[in-house]
Amino acid sequence: MTVSRGPGDKTGGDSLHGLVEERLRQAAQRYTSGRRALVDLLAQAGHPLSIEDIAEQAPRMPRSSAYRHLVDLQQAGVVRRVAANDGYFRFELAEDITEHHHHLVCTYCGQVLDVTPTPAFEQAMNSYLASLTGSSGFVSDDHRLDVLGACATCNRARSARRDQALPRATPQPAGRP
Repeated sequence: MTVSRGPGDKTGGDSLHGLVEERLRQAAQRYTSGRRALVDLLAQAGHPLSIEDIAEQAPRMPRSSAYRHLVDLQQAGVVRRVAANDGYFRFELAEDITEHHHHLVCTYCGQVLDVTPTPAFEQAMNSYLASLTGSSGFVSDDHRLDVLGACATCNRARSARRDQALPRATPQPAGRP
């Protein structure tokens, strides 16, 4: 499951790189080849990537450089960090570059999947949040929804373990209760 790129998607080649370059320039940063490679990787992935994912997919980029690039890109508003339950952060392009979406977070393996809700869901969510925050005087700028559970792979593994743990009935000889 990936982010379905909608009409507001700005991740198409040159427009993406032009936007990133402008944001970095505003943050007094340069758009280096390493940063560009990282932006391309995040755009192609379609879901948040951990530093381990990045190291596997860009083995020539030292982890220290990847971390520095991610920090700079985050400060420039190009990348955002996504927390998972496995203690590792994932990184993705900022929502105003892609589109608004939510996450399914596997609490077993840490996988994070992007899901794009329907406009009806978002309208209902915004209405509920307005009523929830209005009574306290809190002003909401945005919202994030992370659904915690088990991904398909972990769910199958859990089901298999559960099936193996069930006690088996021992057949009784005929005529005995």
